[in-house]
Amino acid sequence: MGIDLGTKNTLVYIKDKGIVINEPSVVAVNTRTDQILAVGEEARLMVGKTPSHIVAIRPLMSGVISDFEVTERMLRHFIDRVHREVLSFLSRPRVVIGIPLGVTEVERKAVEDATLHAGAREVFLIEEPMAAAIGARLPIQDASGNMVVDMGGGTTEIAVISLGGIVSWRSLRVAGNELDQNIIQYAREHFNVLLGERTAEELKIKIGGVTDQVEQLEAPMRGRDLLTGLPKEVTIATGHLREAMQRSINLIIDNIKSTIEATPPELVADIYSRGIVLSGGGGLLRGFAQAIQSETHIPVHVVDDPLTAVVRGTGIVLDDLDNLRSVLLLSANEVSAPR
Repeated sequence: MGIDLGTKNTLVYIKDKGIVINEPSVVAVNTRTDQILAVGEEARLMVGKTPSHIVAIRPLMSGVISDFEVTERMLRHFIDRVHREVLSFLSRPRVVIGIPLGVTEVERKAVEDATLHAGAREVFLIEEPMAAAIGARLPIQDASGNMVVDMGGGTTEIAVISLGGIVSWRSLRVAGNELDQNIIQYAREHFNVLLGERTAEELKIKIGGVTDQVEQLEAPMRGRDLLTGLPKEVTIATGHLREAMQRSINLIIDNIKSTIEATPPELVADIYSRGIVLSGGGGLLRGFAQAIQSETHIPVHVVDDPLTAVVRGTGIVLDDLDNLRSVLLLSANEVSAPR
């Protein structure tokens, strides 16, 4: 079983079956009874709409576990569901799970423990940009440079990979969620409208764009008028969202340039000829690839189905564990074991 445990979505890959689960990483809990009411899409629809005794929790923040118990229960729910629907004969699966770059030993152990407690027999960890590169079928074990930018919900991971290892990298806590917050802030400052996170995300997906060259679209933006407290609808355009997201986009591009500057020149030459590979939700943001390309003067390619690149990578590792074992991280227990 391969799992992409993301801030926004959790995807599960099963050997010979493909991706069987793609659900939001949200859990709705009744605080009176400590009972889980919904997980995934059903829980996401409750965000911002629950009474006081029901909370819709996102148990991962910036790609790492912020609520251990809820994460474990969410994973258990997904693993149990896979057992019911697909793997009824296999009670405790072997799991490959993607984690962000630069997580601490404590955060790494939290992912392992939550997965083991949720019913896994064995847990292997892989860094998300490495998994995305494998999912994009890049020749990661060759002596040549491959650059991956994986922009998810909580983190943007930038990595240069050669000989099955990461040579230079950056991990930013600026990604899809931060862009949603930028839109909320912009609506507040320029239109006096208070938006919810779901509305901001829907606007970003529907009309969001990063450069002037993308098609200029318009959409109604509905929220609460901060002056009267009553509902308000305003028409907002792609240009507004570009302005709202500009600072965060520039920060990501600056870090891509810094990663290239820290890369050995031989690998930079490879990247220049092969291009940068863009995966994650950021790959779907209109004009983002072109913005990176115009700033770095390096071709940028968006992987096929960028949202599933990481989980497809975990699936390829599962299918060829003997040859790809070297790209996996040591478990937290192996790291802390005395030499």
